[in-house]
Amino acid sequence: MPRTWFITGTSSGFGRRLTEQLLDRGDRVAATARRPQTLDDLAARHGDRLWRASLDVTDTTALREVVGRAFAELGRIDVVVSNAGYGLFGAPEELSDEQIDRQIATNLTASIQLARAATPHLRRQGGGRYIQIASVGGQVAFPAMSLYHATKWGIEGFWESSAAELAPFGIGVTIVEPGVSRTNFAGGAVLGEALPEYADGPSGQLRRMLSGDLPPLPAPGDPVKIAAAVIASADLPEAPLRLTLGSDAYEVATAALRHRLEALEAARDLAYSTDAGTTG
Repeated sequence: MPRTWFITGTSSGFGRRLTEQLLDRGDRVAATARRPQTLDDLAARHGDRLWRASLDVTDTTALREVVGRAFAELGRIDVVVSNAGYGLFGAPEELSDEQIDRQIATNLTASIQLARAATPHLRRQGGGRYIQIASVGGQVAFPAMSLYHATKWGIEGFWESSAAELAPFGIGVTIVEPGVSRTNFAGGAVLGEALPEYADGPSGQLRRMLSGDLPPLPAPGDPVKIAAAVIASADLPEAPLRLTLGSDAYEVATAALRHRLEALEAARDLAYSTDAGTTG
């Protein structure tokens, strides 16, 4: 049976790939983007199965209005996908206050506000799915990406907590954790002001990589395959809490989690020793 999806950030990347595949298989998509005219070609092919709205997800009032209008006009939305986001790179003191606020507003606050706007509708209709396009950067952390990681680790915590609250209403949650993929993510990245003190460190190296002076990171992830895996997850009877996609994502997440567990186990005796009533 065809489903109806609401997706943010559909002009490019995973949002665009999801929209294309869903329309091709006969589903309806409520697609939002800051420039919805980027979807003119899909509208010409698929007609009224593509519902479009202009939206800057950092405008919470507009976000609530668009979500409400989509549910009102389409009747039911089965899957809500929070996809809009970008990367802010640089050492913390290289970043401006405005850049920090914008990164958090786009990658973290907007996803939370989308959930707050859509949950009453999903609850009233008897259920649905949330899919959060996050990143393996919510499980690992690299230098020169601290603010980006802060938002991705934050949204992981938000959804892991919220999933338990939403389950009794028949609302499933899936956090998607892709690795480096062949999208234009790097092209849309924002860099802080270069400080000479960081030129020889990870921040300077990342700048040289993005400018083409150094080879780019390998990008094994195929956006088409990733989009297909995300869509398939929504067809499962039970929503998987996490989808880690890409060989690089699997490898770095596995290594990070093993290292974290080893460090935790090594500190077991210290942890227990701080309980009230213990000695030594």
